[in-house]
Amino acid sequence: MDFRFTDEQDLLRKTARKFTDDEIVPNISKWDTEGKFDPVIWKRLADLGFMGVCIPEKYGGSGMDYNALAILCEELERGDTTFRTAVSVHTGLNSMSLLQWGTEEQKQKYLVPQAKGEKIGAFGLTEPGAGSDVAAMSSTAVRDGEHYVLNGQKTWISLCDQADHFLVFAYTDKAKKHHGITAFIVERTMPGFSSKAIKNKYGIRAGNTGELFFENVRIPVENRLGEEGEGFKIAMASLDNGRFTVAAGAVGLIRACLEASVKYCHERETFGKPIGKHQLVQQMIANMEAGYQMSRLLVYRAGELKNRGVRNTRATSLAKWQACDFANQAADDAFQIHGAYGYSDDYPVARYLRNSKAPVIYEGTREIHTIMQAEYVLGYRQEKPLNKMLPAWTPGE
Repeated sequence: MDFRFTDEQDLLRKTARKFTDDEIVPNISKWDTEGKFDPVIWKRLADLGFMGVCIPEKYGGSGMDYNALAILCEELERGDTTFRTAVSVHTGLNSMSLLQWGTEEQKQKYLVPQAKGEKIGAFGLTEPGAGSDVAAMSSTAVRDGEHYVLNGQKTWISLCDQADHFLVFAYTDKAKKHHGITAFIVERTMPGFSSKAIKNKYGIRAGNTGELFFENVRIPVENRLGEEGEGFKIAMASLDNGRFTVAAGAVGLIRACLEASVKYCHERETFGKPIGKHQLVQQMIANMEAGYQMSRLLVYRAGELKNRGVRNTRATSLAKWQACDFANQAADDAFQIHGAYGYSDDYPVARYLRNSKAPVIYEGTREIHTIMQAEYVLGYRQEKPLNKMLPAWTPGE
């Protein structure tokens, strides 16, 4: 076991932190209020190699390991959940899925421009009537010669109006339930595709989230990811990657709550002494620190399993569940430490609290992950190698 970061990882953290402090932190209050961010951020992320940080160089990425992706997500969420979400969806849910399941032709056509940041990728699984219960989806894709005809709707899709490519799941045979779901690469420019943003969200307000609509969208057979009926398996493998980035982002949010709270503790006095001298405030600070350190270890442990190319569903689920719960509690405590000033836009803790709630719900609610962990312990659930595993990280590739 080696808990040291490499020089390359340390440089990435410093670069990502500087980017966050210089370009996100000074603007996020305005962007959060307006419900959008300056699109130039996409170019800056691409220029820094962040859009494909863990994608091999031969596919246009930076070729770093999977824990480099965790470092990036942690630092971006220190600034705001919006930007970690963008990287989570683009890299974790879409690009890494293409790396794992795509043909060489699909990788060249879609993964390479995404890793370079020339195109943006997103992920379409959730529907109005199908969240945790994936098999309840109603979207269908009917084979018609060398095409599939896609009809249906997706909701709560991050980057809905900004992405160029979408990884979309639909039934090709509903009678087979989970085994009748298939994955497709859908392009925004395909006739019959449309999207619509959801306004006035509780949190992550600067981010673009909304609905996707498919009306007789004709998708070439070569845009099917994997085989017919492999969609559920692909979706769950994709969520392993997405949950990993969500957990890493939660570590960054805990850190942001801790930094804001410590700063305020040294500024604010009550009853003749700094509020940091009060033991109940110290208890909240201590809990944040404990949550931060434990979550960080869980995340990097999952990342090391990814680096080795082994199945990591159990470890990633635990990291996502615990880190997001710790972040939600840290944000609530940070708000409490700030007292009435927590309601003011002069401090970031209200935004932290609003942003901390969504990750407890998406990519597996805390209840889903609780059940998963119990089933692993009880022996009702087991990890088995997939027929296509996420490639192990190889230095220099």
